[in-house]
This record gives sequence, C-alpha cells and structure tokens, in this order.
Amino acid sequence: MIPPKPSARPDDVSLWRYLRLFRADLLSAQPARLYRAWMAEFRTPFFRSFLLNQPDLVREVLKTRPDDFPKSARIGEGLRPLLGESVFLTNDAAWKRQRRIIDPAFEGGRLRDTFPAIRAAGEAMVARLEGRTGQPVEIEAETSHAAADVIFRTLFSIPIEHEVAAQVFTRFRDYQRSQPILNIAALVPLPRWMPRFFGRRTRASAARIRALIARLTHARMREIEDGVAPDDLATKIMTTTDPRTGKRFDVDEMIDQVAIFFLAGHETSASALAWTLYLMALYPVWQERVASEAAALEDETFAAMAKLRLSRDVFREALRLYPPVPMMVREASCPVRFRERDVPAGAQLVLSPWHLHRHTRLWDDPDAFDPARWHTENGKICQREAYIPFSAGPRVCPGAGFAMVEGPLLLSMILRRFRVIAVKGREPVPEAHLTVRSRDGIWLELRAR
Repeated sequence: MIPPKPSARPDDVSLWRYLRLFRADLLSAQPARLYRAWMAEFRTPFFRSFLLNQPDLVREVLKTRPDDFPKSARIGEGLRPLLGESVFLTNDAAWKRQRRIIDPAFEGGRLRDTFPAIRAAGEAMVARLEGRTGQPVEIEAETSHAAADVIFRTLFSIPIEHEVAAQVFTRFRDYQRSQPILNIAALVPLPRWMPRFFGRRTRASAARIRALIARLTHARMREIEDGVAPDDLATKIMTTTDPRTGKRFDVDEMIDQVAIFFLAGHETSASALAWTLYLMALYPVWQERVASEAAALEDETFAAMAKLRLSRDVFREALRLYPPVPMMVREASCPVRFRERDVPAGAQLVLSPWHLHRHTRLWDDPDAFDPARWHTENGKICQREAYIPFSAGPRVCPGAGFAMVEGPLLLSMILRRFRVIAVKGREPVPEAHLTVRSRDGIWLELRAR
C-alpha cells in the first residue's frame, strides 16, 4: 500500500492555467517530472525561478553560500500582516541579530526543561480524546489543539484553556482560512512603498492575533521587571541580550517573534502529527510496535525519550513523506551558474522538501512508508544529503530539536491509549497552503486499548 499523494499535472500547461492550479494547491500544480529532475526552470513575465533537487546545489544554497541566497522577500509578503519583521522574514544583519537572541532558548539543555510542559499538553490531549472513541474524529483539529497547547505551555506557561491563549488559537484558524499561500506580491515585484493586496479578512485576523499576543507580551515584560516571571521560553528570549550589541528585543520585536513561534511551532507540528497518525492507521503492524514501545512512558521524566527510538523513526518517516513546509524559496543576490545554466540575479530558487524527499533517483522506493529505511545505507546517505524537513544550514529551524521531542512523545502517548483506524471513504488528499494539510481533513476512528 502506498500512502496518498496528490496527482501531478501534465508537463505542459499555459502560464495562466498553472497560476490557477498553483493558487488552488501548490503540490498538484507541479509536473511529475520534478520527482526525477535535478533542476528545472520556470519562466513568467515577472521573474524566473529554478527548482533545485540536486543535493550539492541544495547544499550550496542552504549551507555553503547562504548569504548569497537570502530568503525571498516575495514569498513572505503574504504572511507579513501577521509576522511583521519576525525572524522568518528578515535577512542579513537583522536576521543574524534575531537568531543570536533566539537560539540560546532552544539549546539542548532547554529540551529537558520544557519536557514537563510538552508532556502535560499530551496528557490533556489524551483526556480530550477519551470521549471521542468509536466515532470518526477529524484528527487534524485535535493535533492543532494539542500543538497550540504545547506552544502556550512552553512559551508562556499557560494552557490552551487560558482566555487569551484560547482566543489566539481561534483567531489563528480564521487566519489560516483567509490567507492563501500565493499572494499577488509573490508574483509581481512591487516596490516597498506600494500598497500590498491583502484581503480585509486577512488583515483583520492578523491584527486581532497580534493584539492578543501583545497582551501576553506586555504582561510578561511586567513580570520580568517585577522579578516574578516563570523560567519559560518567553522569559528566556526576552531576557537574552545580543552578545554583539548588548540589546534585547523590545516589546514590538517580541510580538513579531511570538507570532512566528506560534505559526511555526503550531501549524507545522499539527500537520506532522496528524499525518503520522494516519500512517499508523494505514500500517497497523507499525502502529502496534510503536504502542508496545510506549510502555517506556511509565517513566515520566525526560529520560524516557531515549527509549522511543521506533516512534522517532516513524515520525521522521512521516516528515519525509509529508514535510509540513513543502517548499522554501531563496533569491539569487548575484548571478550564478548551476548545471550549465545561467541563473540571473533576482531569480527565485525553489528548494522543495516535498520533491527532494520523494526523488526517484535518490531514495529507495521513495513513495513507500518504511521507517526501517533510516537504518539502511541508502537511508543514512539520504538523511544527510536529501532530507530537509526543517531546512538546513544557518537558517535551519531553531525549534527542530524541540519538534523531534514533541512529535514522537505525543505520538507515543496517543497510541499507548488508543488504536487508530482509517475511516473508509475518507482517504486524505494532501494539499499545500500554509503547510501540507488534507483537503477535507484526516479522519480516524479511535478505539481504547
């Protein structure tokens, strides 16, 4: 059995047909040849873009010469009403300063400190699911709830039930529905002074979310000043000084960063966990093995994570097949030559985990679900050279280690208590919007073990 993936479009379609498909769904708008191509060029009247699948080219862009290939400002335009000048959108000196302040909060030792909060969110999720057994459950909604709970518990030491946290979660769902992945600013190079074409609903949703985040951030600043702030991620970030300038984030800067922490930590984690649970329903033998391993959670300390090896392999395989962020876009700041092609300055360079992770010339049986692949020679090589669910190089997601604790832990906690079964007639169809989600949700039936 092969897990579901979107059907590819024909190789040759008109530009306007492509743009309509792209706006509807980024993944099914791409031709099948991209799963075997090392490099592909796409031209529009507005810009040229190049998809890079060749591992050494991906490495050059992300690791070897990252300053020559900054994040494309065009793709970020659609998220700017919510994210402002957050670390997700900035480049050059501004981005480097932000990472110098943010990165210490996500160092290895902090995972142990945040583990009790992540586990508490998992326990709350299991408790909510207790009353949902024996009936179809749209599991993406449940994983979204749990991922948001993790963010608020680890960032601000409050559960999702907190009044402001609950409002942020609700408003964010509105933002997801109103914000397409393709904003017109991503297609047409507009001057900075020119108005952006954001819908009224998008702007209103972003403004409400930022106002709520501002309430939490101002409250935390007062707690820090009074010496009563909890030792969580928000406190750590807000009290860290840039080692070069000696300055901290001000409140407005922190609001931008909290917005991206919520987007990156909630949206992506929810997507990854939902797809992992669906794969467990498709492959019950693997599910039972993960459930058996979850007995290690009798140990409620961080030490239990070292025993969840199979859960980690399963989650890693789900990230390969359904990377939450399917494509990343960089911009060539200077002319360069790749594979005997001239790439002009200003060209868009698309790095696609979706295609790289399923590349037919790199992976053995690329469309199959096989957690055991990570212990094969091919799997080890591809993990180093063709696996980038969290990006790579200096711009690797600072929360990557955090995600690799949260995902396997919540997966094990759920399967320890429930058996998950796919609902007939409701096979999910992957689509990419803000992240890779299912067109009509991911439906599972839960049965108590």
